[in-house]
Amino acid sequence: MAAVSDEAKAAAIAKLEADGASAATVGSFAGQMQRLAAGDQGMLPESELEPVSELPDAERLEVDAEAIAGLLDETVVIKLNGGLGTSMGLAGPKSLLEVKDGLSFLDITARQIKVLRDQHGGARLPLVLLNSFRTREPSLAALAGYGSLSAELEADFLQGRVPKLVDDGSLAPAAWPADPELEWSPPGHGDIYPSLVGSGTLAAMLAAGYRYAFVANADNLGAVLDPAILCWMAAEQAPFAMEVADRTAADRKGGHLARRGDGSLVLREVAQTPEADLGAFADTERHRFFNTNSIWLDLQALAAAIGDDGVIDLPMIVNRKTVDPSDAASTPVVQLESAIGAAIAAIAGARAIRVPRSRFLPVKTTDDLLVLRSDAYQLTADGQLRLAPACAGHAPLAELDGGYFRLIDDFEARFAQGAPSLLAAERLTVNGDVSFGGGVKVSGVVTVEAAPGEKLRVDDGAALSG
Repeated sequence: MAAVSDEAKAAAIAKLEADGASAATVGSFAGQMQRLAAGDQGMLPESELEPVSELPDAERLEVDAEAIAGLLDETVVIKLNGGLGTSMGLAGPKSLLEVKDGLSFLDITARQIKVLRDQHGGARLPLVLLNSFRTREPSLAALAGYGSLSAELEADFLQGRVPKLVDDGSLAPAAWPADPELEWSPPGHGDIYPSLVGSGTLAAMLAAGYRYAFVANADNLGAVLDPAILCWMAAEQAPFAMEVADRTAADRKGGHLARRGDGSLVLREVAQTPEADLGAFADTERHRFFNTNSIWLDLQALAAAIGDDGVIDLPMIVNRKTVDPSDAASTPVVQLESAIGAAIAAIAGARAIRVPRSRFLPVKTTDDLLVLRSDAYQLTADGQLRLAPACAGHAPLAELDGGYFRLIDDFEARFAQGAPSLLAAERLTVNGDVSFGGGVKVSGVVTVEAAPGEKLRVDDGAALSG
């Protein structure tokens, strides 16, 4: 198919416009449709890529004491806050989940912002959320008690959504009358760029004198604005910088950094990898760095790269699914997405910087949540999560039986008296219907297993070792 049909394109645009999408979102999606119809599957084959071996190291950077207060006054922190945590059984914003010492992700983020302001002469340093319609109201209400965190800017702007397209060659917008919400899909974090433009947020930031933005996932409490990286960003005049960390076996499915033949950097996701190249994709020695999804933007450079139409040409991610993910017999569809880090390939002079693993602490499952709630991590006075010294630099792992612990209500019920001590633990594996009493201590590698059909309770004060 050489070009998307006029009918399909018109139907998609009409559906977006009826949904209130901005011209930037409409233009971006229409361009992706055209590329898909012309045969672009968003693939980045290994033959076109080279590994990245060396990068600037954030741990070797220093803060410019004379410049930092002024730079913070020109910087915005944007948190990607559109997620509901449905995979953990949450009905509201994931960022409102209690994560440490009775505080939510947003509580801790607010503390981090206020401390940075106080430490650097009352810099403006606004916090702005990229919300979805479903996270907006409760998230803003939760932050209301912290005062004007967004300075003179609006407290948030909204991410978009795009129609799923029928995967039959027509690319017509999918219809699913049984549940019309299933006709839509999130466009990925790359949607931040048209959303910044379409909402007027980028223009407002520039008009208020902001030059830089630090963007990170709301559920990654390791992603605190680092003044040393900000100073490096300004000194290097980098238009864009992606924070990357060393890949381990646990990161083989995450997007990795690579270099094209012309020397420019690119982010490759597993959905952009041909099947024959999946082995190379997972090779952590060849492709050493993964994207933490923490991004630094020069807002002036971003405005220049986006142009008047509000569209930035990002590498496309093509996901093939069914319109109802729970029904394999429902209509096959294409979901078009993009990654925020993909702009590294679209902005001339874009950079990447190596950061320590401590800046990547996402909570994707209750396994992650248990470790962060335990004494293996400490919440400092300035709102930062630090691995306890007793852990000697190695965070413990938790592997909880998904049948009994995946959903947050089940998890809370089985740890009703709090997380066990994991200071001396290497790995805690729990199989079956197990609940834990208070004051439990885990040492080394431990497996706790309940027999099928039975319930097991670990007694208060138990010491588990292996």
